[in-house]
Amino acid sequence: MNIASQPLLIAIFALVVIFMLALDLGVFNRKSHAISNKEAVIWSVVWISLSMVFSLFLLSQTNVEKFAQFQSAYWIEKALSVDNLFVFILVFGFFKVPKELHHKVLFWGIIGALVMRAIFIFSGVELINLTYLPVFELFGKSLRVNLLLTIFGVFLVYAGLKSAFVKEDEDDEKDFGKSFGARIVRKFFPVSDEFYEGKFIVKKMKIRFATRLMLVLAVIETTDLIFAIDSIPAIFAIAPDDPFILYMSNIFAILGLRSLYFLLANFIHMFSKLKYGLAVILSFIGLKMIFSPIYHLDALVSLVILGSVLLLSLVWSVFSAKKAV
Repeated sequence: MNIASQPLLIAIFALVVIFMLALDLGVFNRKSHAISNKEAVIWSVVWISLSMVFSLFLLSQTNVEKFAQFQSAYWIEKALSVDNLFVFILVFGFFKVPKELHHKVLFWGIIGALVMRAIFIFSGVELINLTYLPVFELFGKSLRVNLLLTIFGVFLVYAGLKSAFVKEDEDDEKDFGKSFGARIVRKFFPVSDEFYEGKFIVKKMKIRFATRLMLVLAVIETTDLIFAIDSIPAIFAIAPDDPFILYMSNIFAILGLRSLYFLLANFIHMFSKLKYGLAVILSFIGLKMIFSPIYHLDALVSLVILGSVLLLSLVWSVFSAKKAV
């Protein structure tokens, strides 16, 4: 069963996303303000609960396999996004963005991510369908290898091994003012050093200027685009032939990232060992892609493995943080 054959499910997903975004921006965050830990926790619970309720509705409309695929892709994206949020924290610190403006940048960054992920996921599935090699025999067994998935698999194993050994302070020393996103903005606009109360573009002396906040948004958007190069191939291992299940799970995971960001910003020391869990997850998914023509691992089994690795790395992080105190 493919989600494309479930128009009611797709319509409900779209309505839920639009309604929640309108509620978030138009009601609860109409005025820029610093997000407290309490507010961040409440919104994190709301978004995760909403995602889980939707997955149960998905189960009622489809089957256990689709439910497991949604859950697996959701938690993969959620876990890998944490690494990206650490970079966001550094970006906001580098540009000295006032706390009350963080939410606005993240909101519009996520709107951009909704569009970019749709392009990546739907075009990626089409490319996967076009890159299957002719069926061949190996040791008496017929194999159908997908060239793109195999390349993605090798890349993810490499990315996993690399992330396990990356130096902690490597991003700390990065000059985000010279990053790709910042250079694009400077190419088309003169840039002001002021935030102008949260505006992205201002007009002075009949000339349009990009504000410092616009520069930050461009850096956040391009950082997320680069991050998607890791995360999108990872979820292709879950359901390479069903872009809707991948997009739905991806969007639900992304929508809860703003509230998760504010928790991470205050408790970043509690996640010191998470990178090792993420390295294992990337490597596991990569190996699953490489060996999928030989052995198919059930989606429920993958979900249990991924959940266990994520949970163990979080527990390890918490105990390490307590020992360091």
